Amino acid sequence: MLNIVLLEPEMPANTGNIGRTCVATGTRLHLIEPLGFRINDKMLKRAGLDYWDKLDVTIYDDYQDFLDKNPGAKIYMATTKSKQTYTDVTYEDDAYIMFGKESAGIPEEILLDNKETCVRIPMMPEERSLNLSNSVAVILYEALRQQGFPGLEEQGQLHRYRW
Repeated sequence: MLNIVLLEPEMPANTGNIGRTCVATGTRLHLIEPLGFRINDKMLKRAGLDYWDKLDVTIYDDYQDFLDKNPGAKIYMATTKSKQTYTDVTYEDDAYIMFGKESAGIPEEILLDNKETCVRIPMMPEERSLNLSNSVAVILYEALRQQGFPGLEEQGQLHRYRW
């Protein structure tokens, strides 16, 4: 099972959207405090709709707590500063894909300790970054694609008709 890690997320709507994506893909969500909102935040619940109660989510006191509770985890760091793109790596079944807070990303000290697993999404050079929930979706679906979309529905169905 893949894992999405949000380091100090600030916006409840992004985290709600990411939670919904995690439920839809069978992915675990890890939240590292401090959070810029409360878990019972109305915006978080609204963005996550009725998916939040189905979410496999773990909350950590800080980055060190996350590392201590996930020893040996293979962590890919999503950053605009990496030399390799998110398609340059092969994601393991139990990979952790970490994203930093919306205003600052992952601290450079952490990136330097993990430079071989840093990945970026290509974009125009004058742009700062993509929306956090969009970035999670892009990289998560690449990891799922590489794994053959395990356990996910292979063909969508129409509501009133047949294909």
